[in-house]
Amino acid sequence: MLFQVGGEGTRPTFFEMAAAQQLPSSLRAALTYSLGVFALRRSFLHKILDYEDEFYAALMLILEGHSLRTTDASFAESLYGLNRKSVRLRLKKGSNEEVQHSGLEKRQRILSLVFLVVLPYFKSKLHAVYNKEREARLRESLWGTDDQGFDEADFFTGEEPVVSRGDSGNQELSVRVQLATRVKKFVAVCYPWIHASSEGLSFTYQLLYLLDTTGFYSLGLQALGIQVCRATGQELMDTSSRISKIRSHERERLRGPPWLKTVQGALLSCSYAVLDYAQTGLIAAVFIFKPQANAIKLLLFFWLHLSR
Repeated sequence: MLFQVGGEGTRPTFFEMAAAQQLPSSLRAALTYSLGVFALRRSFLHKILDYEDEFYAALMLILEGHSLRTTDASFAESLYGLNRKSVRLRLKKGSNEEVQHSGLEKRQRILSLVFLVVLPYFKSKLHAVYNKEREARLRESLWGTDDQGFDEADFFTGEEPVVSRGDSGNQELSVRVQLATRVKKFVAVCYPWIHASSEGLSFTYQLLYLLDTTGFYSLGLQALGIQVCRATGQELMDTSSRISKIRSHERERLRGPPWLKTVQGALLSCSYAVLDYAQTGLIAAVFIFKPQANAIKLLLFFWLHLSR
């Protein structure tokens, strides 16, 4: 399932890169909305919503890892027919630089997974901590200091730690709670600067990419020495053959008695089917479980139809 946004050559357009970058956030919003709807009748789904960040990070870790291993592209980039290539600069005569592309190395795949999954996960946790601290300070300014608010929120789970109270009513904080409180206050002070710097660098790289001044869409891609290119027809065919070779090699590595190999082969086939149809299913969720976006698209469709 590929989306084409136009453009010529191997360099993706700005709109292709922007669409690929925004797809994971749209996918997360769609999954959160759909789980919230199903949780109205299935209470056990509330456990998933309580650990939304961890659930989404685990899901994307599987999808991104599989996509990078088989197509040398992220999950979103593969939908738009893009792939990642290692960049090497070679000096030519006359002090000119020639850009050479090659396949991704193992180190680059691992670091790409870190930039695609791990860093966004920690950013979402830091954002949650900052929001809780801001709400606590707002309550404190409105109602005084009686409300403990943010200081009792756990950093990773969001649960309130149990704090013992003496007969005198004085609160005795444990070392863990004191350390967590200091970390949260430190995050509340530093996060706005970190967030502003990150957004500023992102905007700068996107503007330079739009003006065709740089071939890197983000600082992370330049740090890894990776450029995103549009895949050719031959590269798409090579990707399909490579996936077939990887899967046949995995089946050959099965060990054990015949019945165990049969069970393992059936599990591999099921996992392959899930991964193959995950793109179509998850993208369908973006359009099905976002009614506001669908309403806007329908209005645009009718407006374009009537304006003809």
